[in-house]
Amino acid sequence: MDRVDDILAQWNRERPDLDVAPMGLIGRLNRVSQHLGREMEKTFAAHGLNYASFDVLATLRRSGPPHALSPGDLSAAMMITSGTMTNRVDQLEKAGLVERRLNPDDRRSFIVSLTDKGFAIIDAAVTDHVATQTRIVEKLAPEERAVLSALLSKFLVGFESE
Repeated sequence: MDRVDDILAQWNRERPDLDVAPMGLIGRLNRVSQHLGREMEKTFAAHGLNYASFDVLATLRRSGPPHALSPGDLSAAMMITSGTMTNRVDQLEKAGLVERRLNPDDRRSFIVSLTDKGFAIIDAAVTDHVATQTRIVEKLAPEERAVLSALLSKFLVGFESE
């Protein structure tokens, strides 16, 4: 039993006319998300990062050489507004992790690229991030992870295809 079971029992007692099973599913997803977030933030903090800065650096790193994107491509890949992206890039630039350079394909715009320092930090951080994720999911057997991943993918597609 988990803490959500206690909440469901209370609702079943107080409102037996309601089917609160969806509340259980969503409550568990929310609680798991909170636990995951705390674990990830610990890993990011060990590298002087937070979720937002990790997200920018990881997006640039996984984009492949030259590890540079236009601000528009970066914000689209991260699904955030241009204002939010500007703030994140400003902070990372001050820390020496990214730099803005003129776009060689369009001298009227610029691209955001990883610095050598940013590349080294994100490579170390993503290595630890994957280790953290591996440790967390080991609570489930490999077959359980595959089933859960498939079910969550189906659930997510229902939202993202609307």
